[in-house]
Amino acid sequence: MRKYVIAEELRKHIPFTTFGAATGIIIMIIIVLGHMLSQVCRVSPIIFYILHPTHVALSAMVTTAMYKLHKPKCRVWLAILIGYVGSVGIATLSDCIIPYLGEQLLNLPNRGIHIGFIEKAWLTNPAAFLGIAIGLLRPVTKFPHSGHVLISTWASLFHMIMAIGPTTLNWVVLSTIFLFLFLAVWVPCCFSDIVFPLIFVHSKKSPSAITSRAFFK
Repeated sequence: MRKYVIAEELRKHIPFTTFGAATGIIIMIIIVLGHMLSQVCRVSPIIFYILHPTHVALSAMVTTAMYKLHKPKCRVWLAILIGYVGSVGIATLSDCIIPYLGEQLLNLPNRGIHIGFIEKAWLTNPAAFLGIAIGLLRPVTKFPHSGHVLISTWASLFHMIMAIGPTTLNWVVLSTIFLFLFLAVWVPCCFSDIVFPLIFVHSKKSPSAITSRAFFK
């Protein structure tokens, strides 16, 4: 895949990723203004482990579907491997590792890295295989990709909320959270849904035609 095509896909995803990150900040503001921070912090692990496996399932679905759409006679074992690595691996980077870097930067009191496929293997891994199965049987990309971006944003948000504790939330903290929500979704989600599966596709069609047809028509 040509570098300029990857750059173009990342550019096209900036507005929606910005919108997703903005919804995360709106959720934070509602929580703070509603004086619900302590209650939300207590239930944030539960919310995270609902959102994170959902993200994994959607990511597995669209990654597998992208590969299946452009290599219909693919080997099933390879499609499963691509779907698993592209979803669990990238979702871990997006929902867990990048938010943790933000927590470290802000020196949040309860910061910690929560690796879903290890901490909740019984929940995260079946979600990945469910998404892979759906992607193989019904390869659709547009809606799962959009849902993937939003769910990923919120999963990253609640990973950071787990770390907040009694921290005073000011505009510096909120701005930093916004930045890391954006970064946690923008590159990883585009890579897992677009770049990663197409690495394994050898097509006479241009990468631009492939990605545009899958996501923007």
